Amino acid sequence: MDISGLIVPVVTPFDTHNQIDLGALEQLLEHFIAEGVQGVVACGTTGEYYALNDSERLLVLSKIAEIAKGRMKLVAGVNDLSTRGAIAKAKQAAELGYEALMMAPPAYSLPSQEEIVAHYIEVAENSPLPIIMYNFPARAGVTIELETVAQLSRHPKIIAIKESSGDFSRALALIQADLPNFEIVCGCDDQAAEFLFWGVDSWISGTANVFPKEQVAMLAAAQQQNWKLVKTHMNAMYPSIRSMESEAYNSKAKIGCERHGIAVGEVRQPLRPISSEKAQEFRQLLAQFTSPIKA
Repeated sequence: MDISGLIVPVVTPFDTHNQIDLGALEQLLEHFIAEGVQGVVACGTTGEYYALNDSERLLVLSKIAEIAKGRMKLVAGVNDLSTRGAIAKAKQAAELGYEALMMAPPAYSLPSQEEIVAHYIEVAENSPLPIIMYNFPARAGVTIELETVAQLSRHPKIIAIKESSGDFSRALALIQADLPNFEIVCGCDDQAAEFLFWGVDSWISGTANVFPKEQVAMLAAAQQQNWKLVKTHMNAMYPSIRSMESEAYNSKAKIGCERHGIAVGEVRQPLRPISSEKAQEFRQLLAQFTSPIKA
């Protein structure tokens, strides 16, 4: 599967009763498609997958597939606390027509590197879909070490890693390793310019919920090696992205959807909505944003 371009791990909209809002989800997807976003991750971290029950998860996956199949690249988040659970989610995604999986190591259990290898291989061997590994130690509690990435990259169904450690020296080491038939994906939105400069052409961006058009344009500028324009885009988005990365990422991603005229509700517990003061501060940042894209 070609995973190049901008891929958005879409928020899961909730209505005023904290139930899934399929109408808002459809509006979001149609907006992202119109803005040129190439792909979508369903039930990722930004989509609050951990707060959905099984029937809600199926509802979200099914709706996204219904709207986006054939129009966007379809990636399903299949994080689970167990290997057996990840396999079940992977099979469900394949049945719904998804084209790839994204998966971090199981959280909480703190698997060793040997156990991480076994986990990914077991899922790969029990699913027809290719896997994008997800290195996000701040969430999973463990790092997929460089040697482990190299080992797993040799499996034909493990095609990429979304690198979200925040350590660009590590990211650059992965890029420089030039692993055959394997892609490095930008997973740190505040470091996107650096990833693009070093030749990465895939960006799975939670902040694309807020800045879809601008990030599509930034990727296009990088492909044209127009680094001045890349910097201009990043400079414009950076204050908002930095605010999101610093705290309350999911809440701010949802507030940011207001830019598109789409209400997606609040986050769901265990998260709590941010204070009205902090929400207003973030809205002010967005109000100060000036898009480099000329109308």
